[in-house]
Amino acid sequence: MSEFVQIEQGTAAVNASGCPSNFSAKDKPDWDLYSTCIHCGLCLNHCPTYRVLGTEMDSPRGRIYQVLQVDAGRLPIADSFVTHIDRCLGCLACETACPSGVQYGHIVERARAQIEEHYRRPLLTRILRWAFYKKILRDYHLLAQSARALRWYQNSIWQSFARKSGILKLLGLAELEKLAPEIDERFFFGEISMLIPAMGKKRGRVAFHAGCIANVAYSSLNYATVRLLSFNGIDVYITPRQRCCGALHAHAGYREDARTLARRNIDTFLDGSQHYDAIVTNAAGCGSNLKQYGDLLAEDPQYAERARIFSAKVKDVTEFLAEITLLEPRKKFQSRVTYQDPCHLAHAQKVRSAPRELLKAVGATIIEMPHQDQCCGNAGTYNVTENELSMKILSAKMDDIASVLPEAKLIVTANVGCMLQLNAGAQQRGINVPVRHVVEVLNDCYY
Repeated sequence: MSEFVQIEQGTAAVNASGCPSNFSAKDKPDWDLYSTCIHCGLCLNHCPTYRVLGTEMDSPRGRIYQVLQVDAGRLPIADSFVTHIDRCLGCLACETACPSGVQYGHIVERARAQIEEHYRRPLLTRILRWAFYKKILRDYHLLAQSARALRWYQNSIWQSFARKSGILKLLGLAELEKLAPEIDERFFFGEISMLIPAMGKKRGRVAFHAGCIANVAYSSLNYATVRLLSFNGIDVYITPRQRCCGALHAHAGYREDARTLARRNIDTFLDGSQHYDAIVTNAAGCGSNLKQYGDLLAEDPQYAERARIFSAKVKDVTEFLAEITLLEPRKKFQSRVTYQDPCHLAHAQKVRSAPRELLKAVGATIIEMPHQDQCCGNAGTYNVTENELSMKILSAKMDDIASVLPEAKLIVTANVGCMLQLNAGAQQRGINVPVRHVVEVLNDCYY
């Protein structure tokens, strides 16, 4: 038996040789997950942090080695381990490259859950994480209030004053403040519980997961999504009581909070009173996590089976529309575009062709950028928590985009986080090319 095969004992874990693991038993990266890594190194050049930093410990292989050492009791969950795990974007490009099928995403999420349990972050960081993950993202009312406050700031003289006075630079917030999404005047929350009927002949019925930040910063995308589905003969029910998918919580180590949100969504989407052909989302990060509810709740006897049923119904909106095929649009989109694959659509959900097929179906010509499926550096909250590294990764992405300009007249992607990041990159480079979601491009062809 391998030295590192784990035996769980109470809340602690020990290995087969009797040595204690530095992980606790719950949400532990175990031998079955990380032993599949053969340390071949094929993941290295696909890892954004390794390409920028060039250090083994900031590669997937290096992080798995550190996880093994912590599990064996040889490495503490301390500053060094936390730094290297925090630097991972979770883009999962390594999973696409891996010949052994290592489920790296499961490993790093469990490692972060262990960090959250065993490691004490600085006080200010703990307060900010508590406020964002435990309060704002879990309560739509509080999210709306916070968004209104941010909108007030963005539309007041105080934003201009803060930028021109140097206060933001003095506080180290100048670059972060520029990355804040522009808050909408009209939120999407008012549409929750609504049924948007199919136009013309009915072809199906879906439930729409509206997300969290998208309700206050990208509400126009949500409106475009339900209109596009409706025009293509789909009844769209925006289910009541839905909440944040829990992706950001799971990625940050708050797996119990992610489970709470997952149970809430399962209860409202699978309430037994409605039948849906699919549960649709327009955010790649949300869709990836919604499809992982089966893993997240695998040990929950009350929800394990329902979680698997739920996840099997989840589809990205581009995936769903490509399957049913688009109806003939009212007008064609006669332009050249370049498409950036969101990591959690291409690598996590393995959806690559659907967005391209849809764009071509409405007349777009796609000019492929180099490295189209390499991360842009957004990764949820990564561009805030690891800003300097995120901007270096973004710089490489903008080099790739610049190489297909001005032939491409539009930058298209399929995730709100990517849209935010690519817009920031375009502004930094002075590139006057719009960034749009696939759904927005399609919607313009029908309305």
